Amino acid sequence: MASILDEYEDSLYRSASVQQSRASVGIPHSGYVNARLEKETPIFNKQRIDFAPPEKINSLVVSSNQLCMSLGKDTLLRIDLGKPDEPNQVELGRKDEAKVYKMFLDHTGSHLLIALNTSECLYLNRSVQKVRTLSRWKGHLIESVGWNKFLGSETNTGPILVGTAQGQIYEAEISVSEGSLFSTNPDQYFRQVYTLEEESGPAPVCCLEIERGIEGKFFIIATTRKRLFQFVGKVPEGTEQQGFSSIFAMHADHLPSFREFPANLGFSEIAFYTPKLRSNPRSFAWMMGNGVLYGTLDYSRPDSILSDERVWVYPSDIDITVNKPISIVLTQFHFLLLLPDRVKAVCTLNGQVVFQDLFLEKFGLLTRMIKDPTVQQIWIHTEKVVFRYHVQRESRDVWKMYMNMNKFDLAKEYCKDRPECLDIVLAKEAEHCFQNKRYLDSAKCYALTQNYFEEIALKFIEAKQEEALMEFLIKKLSNLKPYEKTQTTLLTTWLTELYLNWLGILEGDPSQRNLYLDTREKFRTFLSSPKNKDCLFNNRASIYELLASHGDTEHMVYFAVIMQDYERVVAHHCQHDEYDEALNVLSRHRDEKLFYKFSPVLIQHIPKKVVDAWISMGSRLDARNLIPALVNYSQSASTQQINEAIRYMEFCVYQLEETQQAIHNYLLSLYALCRPDSLLSYLEQAGTNPNRIHYDLKYALRLCAEHGHHHACVHIYKVMELYEEAVDLALQVDVDLAKSCADLPEDDEELRKKLWLKIARHVVQEEKDVKKAMACLSSCALLKIEDVLPFFPDFVTIDHFKEAICNSLEDYNKHIEELKREMEEATQSAKRIREDIQEMRNKYGSVEPQEKCAACDFPLLNRPFYLFLCGHMFHYDCLLQAVFPNLPAYKQAKLEDLQKKLAATSQPSKSHHRPKDADTISLGKGQQSREQIKADIDDIVAAECVYCGELMIRSIDKPFIDPQKYEEEMQSWL
Repeated sequence: MASILDEYEDSLYRSASVQQSRASVGIPHSGYVNARLEKETPIFNKQRIDFAPPEKINSLVVSSNQLCMSLGKDTLLRIDLGKPDEPNQVELGRKDEAKVYKMFLDHTGSHLLIALNTSECLYLNRSVQKVRTLSRWKGHLIESVGWNKFLGSETNTGPILVGTAQGQIYEAEISVSEGSLFSTNPDQYFRQVYTLEEESGPAPVCCLEIERGIEGKFFIIATTRKRLFQFVGKVPEGTEQQGFSSIFAMHADHLPSFREFPANLGFSEIAFYTPKLRSNPRSFAWMMGNGVLYGTLDYSRPDSILSDERVWVYPSDIDITVNKPISIVLTQFHFLLLLPDRVKAVCTLNGQVVFQDLFLEKFGLLTRMIKDPTVQQIWIHTEKVVFRYHVQRESRDVWKMYMNMNKFDLAKEYCKDRPECLDIVLAKEAEHCFQNKRYLDSAKCYALTQNYFEEIALKFIEAKQEEALMEFLIKKLSNLKPYEKTQTTLLTTWLTELYLNWLGILEGDPSQRNLYLDTREKFRTFLSSPKNKDCLFNNRASIYELLASHGDTEHMVYFAVIMQDYERVVAHHCQHDEYDEALNVLSRHRDEKLFYKFSPVLIQHIPKKVVDAWISMGSRLDARNLIPALVNYSQSASTQQINEAIRYMEFCVYQLEETQQAIHNYLLSLYALCRPDSLLSYLEQAGTNPNRIHYDLKYALRLCAEHGHHHACVHIYKVMELYEEAVDLALQVDVDLAKSCADLPEDDEELRKKLWLKIARHVVQEEKDVKKAMACLSSCALLKIEDVLPFFPDFVTIDHFKEAICNSLEDYNKHIEELKREMEEATQSAKRIREDIQEMRNKYGSVEPQEKCAACDFPLLNRPFYLFLCGHMFHYDCLLQAVFPNLPAYKQAKLEDLQKKLAATSQPSKSHHRPKDADTISLGKGQQSREQIKADIDDIVAAECVYCGELMIRSIDKPFIDPQKYEEEMQSWL
């Protein structure tokens, strides 16, 4: 194990050296660099609004990108922040000394309530320009409004709650009638539903919030200066429009649940954080005298929505008697406190001040801070200036706080996109788990970090936590990159060694049986993992050695199967006499080479199953490669066992239709050895055509002769067309068999006669059966009695041949008569032919002087010509010109030769001094030769009419214009 660890350290050192060399020349690497490359933007980024109010700002509210501010005594400015260049100014139209006390804007930015210090209230809808007085609200100084986020619309608020400075809570509804001809009061009703009290009596209702939980349950939060009340109740489905009176009625006889703190700011303010638009708030922060009560909202709780409450006291520099906080705003992880001259941001996780922004005196005292819940922007104003804060990446450092609180899951959630931070969290979590002896969890975390491998491994080794070490190595292996082959190999080998050690320990302890089975399953999963497959395959020799050193044959076979090393698996089963298992492996994986290798062993023990497996493989196996196994098996096996070999060979021959000579020869040898009855039927089925026979005829003949199978030998002789040998051998077996052989050479009558004479001689001399000899004469028409007589002994009387001799003489007489008749017919035919010749000699045709040549259309009588029986007439030269191109080459050559000879006989003799008699003789000879030459030319040229004979028929597919002269002919027509 130490050597493996050293090797892994070396590989890591080499990797680190490469990274260091890269860094020295400015090449980036995969390590984490904890450095700020540019100035990070603050979480709360302040922006001053480019706006100079004409009068001092009394109040400012914003919601859904709609901003409303009260300027001076009588002016109201509305701005759609989506169109900031188009502000809308509305005059309140008050003639008295009334001033704006507070303004309330609903969540849609449509309904604006303006509370005056004269205990009056005005209403302005976003879609109108005229401010309306709410007459029913007169006489009440409005401190807070709880908007209905579930039933409110742009023209109707739905039932809302209104808190007054006298502690009363009223329920009201405001509606704007669109298109009405008559002005109607917008306030539909205004009725008291509850009064909030402290120990000294009724107290101002500082804040109101309405939230809906599950199953129709509503939660109403109301605060005074020191108390936070909760009203919980259900509103029946379909009755939400009727308001919340029923919820408050439930607490008419007893106080609702509340939280109270002793200190008093003179007012309080509660803020909520909503992660998404139109979703329920997730957390709250209540600013009161003792600090800020912070907690989450759990809508599943039956009596109280507040959960995980804790009080964060004010920072030490805040004295509530001198510079008490004015407003509070809550974000996801911070609450912001507005002081007269600054803003402080406190983290809700640890209560630490993480941000402070001091405002210059020239801007004046800070008046109020509010947040637009839809766009998560924070607004602050003085009497002169308006500021806006953008919240950017608020969660950037939250992971550190969660990590220090040991809330590692949350810490990892908030740094999952920052690998360098995630690595720090994982290392801290791993160390925390290790210190608390949660070694497996520690190993899982360590495997995901960039900490030095050898330090972590030695840490688990020193703690004697092999199971945790294995978990660490497994996780580390799964995180390696494909190119880290050396580290992968070392980890794989090390894990195999650890698994085998652990399995060896557990196997010897019966009480750890379940753990052993679980570990064995994990080990097998590790071996069969697709990610480890290539590494295990490339290092399978080392893995085999490890398995063998531990004597774990079970996993050696399992690993061999995974590596598809079926040869090793089959060999293992054969060595342990598990032949059925070996054959099952072969049959399951259907590897031809393994069948060839192990069949000689398997067929000795389970021949029938092996042959069945061969047959199931079909044509995938080459039977020639299995013949050695069958030969070794058949030499030592019984006849019954040889039948298995014959069964496979028959399958190859008859089912697979194998044509290999070796297969057919081996089947022949098995037939000759054990099944002589099947031998002859096989030979007959193979046929008698030597070109279509797949066995070796000479080998088959020798084999059959050695085993005395004469019928088979006779058949082979017949196939080889050795009919004399076939008849000689057949006569030793059966005369009828010999007769069937004697009739085979149908085209050679002399051989047939010879074969039948052999049969006759055998019948006469060997069997001495005269009647059977006479039967031979009747079986073969080629044999005559005179051919057979020499075979009979001298003492045989003529009585036995009387009938045969008479039949022979009658046949001779018939033959003579036939010859006479044929001679007379020939004589008559010759006579008729002579008469026809004589008649042809005297036949003539008449030619008129105006007749013309059928070829050239010139007068016929001008030159030598031919006249055919069909009536066509041609000049000699015209006919020759038409016939010559269509003659065969050899006739063309003969015709040219005859023409040369004819020309030679036409030349006069150069000698003028020869005797007269000699000239006469020479002329006679020349004249005779010339006539013969002309006759030969006529036989070639005038054999038939060129227009009516076969020549015209043969030329029907020839084009009218020679293809070679086509271009020339076409040009001549242009």
